[in-house]
Amino acid sequence: MQNFKQSLIEFWKDEEGLTTVEYAIAGSLVGAAVVTAFTGLGTQVGTVITGITSDITGSS
Repeated sequence: MQNFKQSLIEFWKDEEGLTTVEYAIAGSLVGAAVVTAFTGLGTQVGTVITGITSDITGSS
C-alpha cells in the first residue's frame, strides 16, 4: 500500500505534462490573434476592392 501511495504522490508532483498544456494555450492564443488580424485585414481588403471596382465601372 505504501508503494501505491508513494506512486500517487510522485504522479501528483510530476510537472512534465504541464509543458504540453502551456504549448497548447500559447498555440491557441497565437491562432486567435491570427484569426483576428486576418478578419480585420479581410475587411480592409474588401473595402479597397469595392473602391477599385467602383472606379473602374464609374459608379459612385
